[in-house]
Amino acid sequence: MPARGLRAHTGSSRAALRRCGQVMHGMRRAATGTGAALVWGLMPEYAHAEGVEAATLSASWALPFAGLLLSIALFPMLAPAFWHHHFGKITAAWSLAFALPFAALHGIGATWPMLLHALIDEYLPFIALVGALYTIAGGISVYGNLHGSPRTNTAILALGTLLASVMGTTGAAMLLIRPLLRANDNRRHNAHVVVFFIFLVANAGGLLTPLGDPPLFLGFLNGVGFFWTAQNLALPMLFVCGVLLTMFYALDRWLFTRAGEARAAFLDATPDTGPLGIGGKINFVLLALAVALVLMSGVWNPGLSLAFAGAHVELQNLLRDAGLVALALASLAFTPRTVRAANDFSWAPIVEVAKLFAGIFATITPVILILRAGEAGAFAHLIRLVNTTPGQTDGVAYFWATGLLSSFLDNAPTYLVFFNLAGGDAPTLMTAGAKTLAAISAGAVLMGAMTYIGNAPNFMVKAIAESRGVRMPGFFGYLGWSCVILVPVFLATAWVFFA
Repeated sequence: MPARGLRAHTGSSRAALRRCGQVMHGMRRAATGTGAALVWGLMPEYAHAEGVEAATLSASWALPFAGLLLSIALFPMLAPAFWHHHFGKITAAWSLAFALPFAALHGIGATWPMLLHALIDEYLPFIALVGALYTIAGGISVYGNLHGSPRTNTAILALGTLLASVMGTTGAAMLLIRPLLRANDNRRHNAHVVVFFIFLVANAGGLLTPLGDPPLFLGFLNGVGFFWTAQNLALPMLFVCGVLLTMFYALDRWLFTRAGEARAAFLDATPDTGPLGIGGKINFVLLALAVALVLMSGVWNPGLSLAFAGAHVELQNLLRDAGLVALALASLAFTPRTVRAANDFSWAPIVEVAKLFAGIFATITPVILILRAGEAGAFAHLIRLVNTTPGQTDGVAYFWATGLLSSFLDNAPTYLVFFNLAGGDAPTLMTAGAKTLAAISAGAVLMGAMTYIGNAPNFMVKAIAESRGVRMPGFFGYLGWSCVILVPVFLATAWVFFA
């Protein structure tokens, strides 16, 4: 998801709603600029550019990409107010730091097709899916109140874990975090409930399908089969989630049975408010249609494509992306406003994702070119580092390398880096390199839970919990939780499945 823009959204949702008019104005300006760029792309002198010899590119072309990722990781912690107001400008600056020197050195005829490919083949499909799932999930609201017993909490976490692979980690997290908080707001100890919610619902649960987490959808866009993830990652996912749910139940039961755990009735912020109910049920139908569209684009190939400005868009992908946009618009049209108001729905997070990932997809283009050059490229030392012998990959090394970087950088571009480091050829990786691809996928998704900045919904869940009075651990406090709980689980996962 995850992208990082959702994480970096530190303002309250209601404040973001008041800024919605300004946000939509910015979207219109961005759309105008994009339209002008696409018209430029129709010019024949840029549509048929000569390629760049990847083996000749130096590692310095990766600096704008690294700078952008470090900005995304550090600014929200060190200068949150500055980042909140200027993240778009910072993203644009890093993008220009790549595009302008590259065009000056290699020519606009080589630079423009690279950027156009990133826009049409990767960025627009990515934003279409993330935006559609965010909009549809934001139209579903759970009413009423539960009692936060260990069984109830574990059941909610298990349900969210399953839903995450269907409606995305962000969608599942935003759907269930508020009911979970209401259920536990009469308990003295409830921060651990939110921490495990981030571990399971906001991260590990998205491991089964390309819909679950942005890294897997990027793999899908690069040729990984829709069902490949479920076939190859179901056992690691069940192992990790089963262990975490068991650990959570034991911890929650121990805390629940302690004397004085339940607050006095008059301190319950949300006493029983009537039976449980769901608002915006039409969105479940729209969600099913979104799943069908993504599945259709992976299994149906009529062999037709639309040539546009030197790029070729396959018919099934065009229909998928247009359909996802239509479903998002349908959700807005048919969902009562009261439902979205109950969710504190705001456009600001998804607009932030759109801006950040525009820069990510632009600056990562030379990195991918260099990685695909293999040992002839500037990153030959990285390839040798994760390969036990020439031509043979090390699954454990890929799992930990991908995962540790995903913990502190955005897990979606990190996945792309290691996907291409392993060769970037999906048919080969799905067969002969299946263990390597599984290790990359699992590392990116699972270890996004290691920090608040590892995956898109982590920081949003933290912000919502704190707004409801939960005393969440700080950045390093949360890192302590994840090191104590997750690292042993991941060590066992690497040994059992990827060694």
